[in-house]
Amino acid sequence: MPYSSVSPAPAPALVRGPAGFFRQAGPGLLLAGAIGAAAMMLGGWDVFASRGLSALTLAIVLGMLVGNTVYPRIAAQSAAGVGVAKQTLLRAGVVLYGLRLTWQDIGGVGVAGVAVDAVVLLSTFGLAWLLGTRVFKLDRASAWLIGAGSSICGAAAVMATAPVLRAKPDQVAVAVATVVVFGTLSMFLYPFLYELNAQWGLIPGGAHGFGVYVGSTVHEVAQVIAAARAVGTEAADTAVIAKMVRVMMLAPFLLALSAWLAWGGARNGAGSRAGEGGGLCIPWFAVGFIAMVAFNSLVHLPAPLVSVAIDIDTLLLAIAMAGLGLTTHVGAIRRAGLRPLLLAGLLFAWLVAGGAVINRLMG
Repeated sequence: MPYSSVSPAPAPALVRGPAGFFRQAGPGLLLAGAIGAAAMMLGGWDVFASRGLSALTLAIVLGMLVGNTVYPRIAAQSAAGVGVAKQTLLRAGVVLYGLRLTWQDIGGVGVAGVAVDAVVLLSTFGLAWLLGTRVFKLDRASAWLIGAGSSICGAAAVMATAPVLRAKPDQVAVAVATVVVFGTLSMFLYPFLYELNAQWGLIPGGAHGFGVYVGSTVHEVAQVIAAARAVGTEAADTAVIAKMVRVMMLAPFLLALSAWLAWGGARNGAGSRAGEGGGLCIPWFAVGFIAMVAFNSLVHLPAPLVSVAIDIDTLLLAIAMAGLGLTTHVGAIRRAGLRPLLLAGLLFAWLVAGGAVINRLMG
């Protein structure tokens, strides 16, 4: 049964003109912006960074705290701006995310590393679809969101997939929560697995090979860094490149998902509204993401400029996460029950065990 949402009513249509826009959207944008900025500040603290709790994760947590306490009293005045935060700013953040990558990153892991990433992504998402809808009886949007977060790049993938599916805030929040739980667990598990691998030799290539394994199976970029750094510098460097190649697969994944919805493969719906309407609904922010990667590959930008752009991108995504948290009520997540967590747990087990076998066979 689909999750029921108790979020505030949808934001009203924005009036035209800059003055009217800021008058109507300003309060919500300022609120989401303040929460996003606070999350970025906290994300830089060692106590959070060392545990893989990125600014995006902290932003949704802070947003939910405010959303379940103070926000209902000011929702009428803030709804329009919060809607802009979790929709328009999200798409802008996904496009700017391309500045973190270049096509040359692929050379760092080789053809085998790219193939490992692709097989892990497709197998994990396929399992999420199959187990989520047939075994755990989740609505298709929820299963796909959990699958996207587990198979690609955690919370960022969930947020980028949500507009394509037209998912509800509580569905997105549940998916992000699973990334936090099992991604955090991976940071403590993988260093132990490295010691076991040193004895068993399941994954070839020493620290380099294990770095590809970490980058191809751990959820969030921050969690990849935390887990691989506990192994060593060589593993960390390789893991980050492998993870970035996996992140690069987000855009073609979104395009393929949008095409599937449009061509009737999900005729029964992927949630309450996903797949409605005719024709191919191309997620242009995904196209923009690819264009930004190409631009970053062909044009040498000054390092300080890239650093500032990445900080802006992180802030945009954090504000979007804050907007999501503000419109998500704990009661809706509680009513979701254990099924999403069980699905994410099985996907995590597949990433650890199945990912090791894939790296063994293809590495």
